[in-house]
Amino acid sequence: MKPIRILIVGCGNMGASHATAYHHMPEFEICGLVARGESKEKLNKKLGGNYALFEDFDLAMSSTKPDAVCISTYPDTHEEFALKALEAGCHIFIEKPLADSIAGCEKIIAKAQQTGKKVVVGYILRHHPSWMRFIEEAQKMGKPLVMRMNLNQQSHGFMWDVHRNLLKSLSPIVDCGVHYIDVMCQMTRSKPVWVSAIGARLTEDIAKDNYNYGQLQIRFEDGSVGWYEAGWGPMISETAFFVKDVFGPKGAVSIVAKDAGAAGKSDNVDSHTKTESIRVHYADIDDKNHFTRKDEWIDMADEPDHQELCNREQRYFLKAIRENIDLTDHLDDALNSLKIAFACDESVKTGEVVRL
Repeated sequence: MKPIRILIVGCGNMGASHATAYHHMPEFEICGLVARGESKEKLNKKLGGNYALFEDFDLAMSSTKPDAVCISTYPDTHEEFALKALEAGCHIFIEKPLADSIAGCEKIIAKAQQTGKKVVVGYILRHHPSWMRFIEEAQKMGKPLVMRMNLNQQSHGFMWDVHRNLLKSLSPIVDCGVHYIDVMCQMTRSKPVWVSAIGARLTEDIAKDNYNYGQLQIRFEDGSVGWYEAGWGPMISETAFFVKDVFGPKGAVSIVAKDAGAAGKSDNVDSHTKTESIRVHYADIDDKNHFTRKDEWIDMADEPDHQELCNREQRYFLKAIRENIDLTDHLDDALNSLKIAFACDESVKTGEVVRL
C-alpha cells in the first residue's frame, strides 16, 4: 500500500510528538508542517529539515492535497480545521478536546459520518497499558466507586505561555478534565446524572470570564462519585499535584508515582501519564476487624514513555484507516466526556448544580 500522506497542523508539544511518530512510520509520509510561529522550523530541523513549511492552513491543504491531517492546534481552531479537512476527503487525528463547543463537536461527528472518513481523538490514556490496568482493577472493587484524581501544573516559562493561550478558549477542567472524566466513565460504566464545580481566577493575566483553577464533582446513576481538580500557573502548589485513587466496598486501587509525583515534576508532560506502580488494597477483614489480605503492588516499571504513547495512538489511527474500524463509540465517548466537562464549566460560572 502507498503511504498515507499526512499534513501536520500545530507543531508544539503534542504536534511535535505526533509528527515524530509519523516520521518513523513507513506507513505515513509527512507532506507538510503548519504553524504560525517558529515551532515548525524547530520541528523540521529535529526531523531532518526536509519537510515543506506553511503558515496558512488553507494554502497547505491546497498545496499538499493530503490523505490525512493531524490537528494539534489550540482548541478554538479545531472545528474549522477539522471540517475543512473532512470536506477535502481527509481522515483526521485530532487532539482533545474534539472542539471548543458541543455544537462544534457534533458538526465534526456529523461531517465524519457524511464523508465516511475516520476521526480519531487524542485520548492518550486509552492507549496506556498502566491506565488500562488501573481501570480494570478499579472495576473489581464493587459499587459504588469513589474516584479521586487531579493534575495541577505549576507552569512557568514556555508552559505558562501555552496555558495562557489555552485559557483564551477553555478552562483547565475542560481541557484536562475530559481525560479523567472519560476514565471515570470507563470505571463505573454508569451514566453521570449531575455535576457540581467550583473555580478560582488566580491571576489578572487571563480573560476575566475564565479561571485557572477548577474542581469538579460528578454523581453517577449507580451511586458512584468522582472528584477531579486542575490548576495551571506559576502560583499553583506542587503538593499532592498527582492524585489517582479509587475505592469501593471491596478495597482501593491507587497509582503510586513516587518519582513522577515528586516536587518539580508537575509541568513535565511525561509525569502526567506515568504510573510506576499500582497499589491494590483489599478490604477483607476477620472477626476482629484485622485485614486478612496484604496489599498487592503491581510494578509498572516498563511502561511506555510519552513518545511511545503517541506512537501507539498513531498506530491505532493507521489501523482505523486501513481496517475501516467503526469509530462510532469512540466519537460518542469523546462527545460525552466533553458534554460533562462543559456542564462542570457551567456549574463554576453559575454556582449551581447542573443535572445531565
